[in-house]
Amino acid sequence: MIKSVIKYILITVILLTMCTLNINAGPPFITDDPEPVEFRHWEYYISTINTFGKNNVSGIIPNLEVNYGLVPNVQMHLLLPFNYNYSSQSGFKSGYANTEFGLKYRFVQEADNMPQMGTFPIVQLPTFSNSEFSSGHIQVFIPLWAQKSWGKLTTYGGAGYCINPGINHLNWFFTGWEMQYDISPALTLGGEIYYHTNDTTVSESTLAFNAGGSFNTGKKFHIIFSLGHSLINESFLTTYLGLLWTI
Repeated sequence: MIKSVIKYILITVILLTMCTLNINAGPPFITDDPEPVEFRHWEYYISTINTFGKNNVSGIIPNLEVNYGLVPNVQMHLLLPFNYNYSSQSGFKSGYANTEFGLKYRFVQEADNMPQMGTFPIVQLPTFSNSEFSSGHIQVFIPLWAQKSWGKLTTYGGAGYCINPGINHLNWFFTGWEMQYDISPALTLGGEIYYHTNDTTVSESTLAFNAGGSFNTGKKFHIIFSLGHSLINESFLTTYLGLLWTI
């Protein structure tokens, strides 16, 4: 077990050292950065996110996300997920439950000896009654992100705390870090490693990694993807595939 964990960590470190993404952070990764969408510009995402566990498969198809540069250094965020879950015992279930709103604010600009820094509070609002995919309570995630670049090399990450009310639910903590490097105008790759404490009384904490990237068909269209795996506790595989349109 210990040897397997060390092997995965070494693989992750190698991926992080080699990889990068030249589009804004976030999808296809979980770790985010403090850099908002440019003033009066838009980002549109449509994607599928899947988690393959030992006894079940769950995810979001489709996942619709919109970001807008409201004012300099401030980004508005909206996410509309249509969730699904399948297990041999319960069968297939799907539905819409929560709507996600966020506001990213960069309060420190990057300088030669200073990383840029910002926060990205996110609120999940129960929109439809659906106990399969929602606790029925408002959830609030409050992070702090930092980023520093050296030419084509960029690294970013941080940590956040989520207020997660509900029966058998627990407040949880997240921390993650990503490194990136521009490989070519047409193809970029990236990687992250992250830790997530358990969010319910019956779940376990997670240490995992994602490696992914982007096929850039131009300045406006990007096909983004990632593949990840857990390193401790419950074993799972994650995938992300999406289209990003920037204007």
